[in-house]
Amino acid sequence: MATSTVENYLKTLFQQQQRTTGRHVAMGKLARAMNVTPGTATSMIKTLAESGLVDYRPRQGVRLTQRGETLALHVLRRHRLIEVFLVNFLGLDWAEVHEEAEELEHAISDKVMDRIDAMLGHPSVDPHGDPIPDAAGRMRTSKPKSLADIAVGSKPLTLMRVLDQRKPFLEFLRHAGLTPGTRLTLEQRDDMVDAVVIRVGDREPITLGLTAAAKILVESA
Repeated sequence: MATSTVENYLKTLFQQQQRTTGRHVAMGKLARAMNVTPGTATSMIKTLAESGLVDYRPRQGVRLTQRGETLALHVLRRHRLIEVFLVNFLGLDWAEVHEEAEELEHAISDKVMDRIDAMLGHPSVDPHGDPIPDAAGRMRTSKPKSLADIAVGSKPLTLMRVLDQRKPFLEFLRHAGLTPGTRLTLEQRDDMVDAVVIRVGDREPITLGLTAAAKILVESA
C-alpha cells in the first residue's frame, strides 16, 4: 500500500496537472504546492518514477503515469467524499473540512468509503463544487469559466466551484452568500482597479478583485 506521503504527492501532482497547459509540471511548482524544498520534492519524485507512478524528466518536470493517475484519483475520491460526509452528516463547516479530510483520507478503508458513498447517494461534487471521481475513476467533465473571464451583461450565472479552499476565503464567501449553487449576476467590471461587481439576489452588490474572482468558477444559469 502507498504511504500517506506518496498519496499526497500523487494527488497534488494530479491537481497541478489540471492547471498546467504543458505536459509536465515544473518541479518548483510541485514543491511549492507540497510546501517542501525543491530538493525534497525531487528526491520523492525520483522514487515515484522508479515505482512507475510518474514520468520524471529533468529540466522538463514530472507527470503521472496511467498507474499513478489511477491511484491519485482514488485518493481524491476518498478526500472529497469525506468532505461531503463531514458537512452533510456531522455538520462541520465547509471552511474546515479540507484539513480534516487531509487526515482521514489515508485512514479509511475502501469498504467503508464505498458504504459512505452509497449512504450519501453517490454525490458528483464535494461542498466546494470539486468533482468527485466515481469508483471507476471517472469524473464530471463540465468546464465552468472563471468569474474573472465573464463579460458584463452575461445571463444570470450559477456558482459551480471554488478553487481556493483556505479557511479565510471560504468564510468570506459564505458570509457573502457565495456557495456552489448560488445564482448571481455580473454587473460591472473596472479594469482600472482590476475588480468586478456582482450581485446575489436582492443583496447589496459585492466588489471582488480579479484575483479573488479568478478562484470562482461559474456557468450560465
